[in-house]
Amino acid sequence: MSDPELILASASPARTKLLADAGIAHRVMVSDVDEDAVTAAAAVTDPHEMALLLARAKCEAVAANYSGSGLVLGCDSVFEFDGAAYGKPYTEAAARERILQMRGKSGVLHTGHWLIDSRQSAAGAVASATVHFADMTNQEVDAYVATSEPLNVAGSFTIDSYGAAFITSVDGDAHAIVGLSVSTLRSLLARVGVSITDLWQAPAS
Repeated sequence: MSDPELILASASPARTKLLADAGIAHRVMVSDVDEDAVTAAAAVTDPHEMALLLARAKCEAVAANYSGSGLVLGCDSVFEFDGAAYGKPYTEAAARERILQMRGKSGVLHTGHWLIDSRQSAAGAVASATVHFADMTNQEVDAYVATSEPLNVAGSFTIDSYGAAFITSVDGDAHAIVGLSVSTLRSLLARVGVSITDLWQAPAS
């Protein structure tokens, strides 16, 4: 029996790089889910629940158009700061306002995971980690926003690029901050009867 195929239902380069670095073979199929419409329809405001809801919506949208016999993984991240849910800011003004509020403080990044296998059994989980930010200067905030990196990521920051300079520590699974917890994926795979080692790529010779 051949090893199962893993489909990543995400356009995130960070997520696909994380899987590749972990030796996990996969290919990408991007959903067309309207995140705002999904959360509005469900009337969900809790950041933890929102992350799982969006991950499930993206996974189910791709699974509905997938005719293979593998697995589909959807992920979505939501940043919780002072009890509010922060998604992608999209504009420089919104990103700058958020980062000015967050500097020198802490927040929790929730990354939802939803996995569907070809038999339509499914499993979901959220990996969360607390992020501690440096007390950035105004010049650093402006320079970071000018990179455009914060505009299209949950919470207006990353840990695997420019934003790494402004994160002093993380409590929890650092992979969740990137947007996909490999250990959480392992647990979800086990719940649908698949070993993560079955997805490992053969090492380069």
